[in-house]
Amino acid sequence: MSDPALAPLVTILDDEPEIRRLLTETLEDAGYRTQSFSRARDFEAALKRVTPDVCLVDLSLPDTDGLALVHRLALEQGASVIIISGRAQVQDRVTGLELGADDYITKPFDPAEVVARIRVRLRVPPRDGKSATGDRASFAGWIAHFDRYVLEDEQGQETAFSHAEGEVLRLFLDSPKRLISRPQMMERLGGGVGDSFDRAMDVRISRLRTKLREDPKNPRLIKTIYGAGYIFLSDVSWS
Repeated sequence: MSDPALAPLVTILDDEPEIRRLLTETLEDAGYRTQSFSRARDFEAALKRVTPDVCLVDLSLPDTDGLALVHRLALEQGASVIIISGRAQVQDRVTGLELGADDYITKPFDPAEVVARIRVRLRVPPRDGKSATGDRASFAGWIAHFDRYVLEDEQGQETAFSHAEGEVLRLFLDSPKRLISRPQMMERLGGGVGDSFDRAMDVRISRLRTKLREDPKNPRLIKTIYGAGYIFLSDVSWS
């Protein structure tokens, strides 16, 4: 029998007691450890002691701006961030993804879908950024530090990237000079389906291009092959 202490940890931040109870029971029945919080300050205090594998975050919180919290989590924590919110407008989804969330689920939700989305997130490279290839990649004058989630240029200037952006960047760096189709990206990265997934990828790739100082009209590293997918054009060395 597996050790329950080794099960992935999912934290739940939602001010609705029934939502916390439902998610806690569903996730623990699925084999996950959970911690739940009604206020952001308690949630953030807990993050100083332990880093969860996945954070489920509601946007309508009594003591902080949920979107600002998502942005901080994406930049400062190694956990995947999934927004669960009653805000169903497209702009809320887009903003959440732009600020670094890995996925967006609207209320009311099917608890089984939440479990499935979490399973997808846990299949991607682990939160410390390490894999068989290594945790640092050099390419075109840049160094990507996946252990610290930063890009370093030739002058040593560093730019942070989010967990979600890091997943896409690692996918490109693991397969340089090879076409990566949207279906391949969906299989590797998971998350939403259809337009939701496409929009998430567009947002993350756009943000990566900005951080890599790409010309949006003529990118030299992440090239769009319309109707087919993307190609990362640089040689890459891992260490």
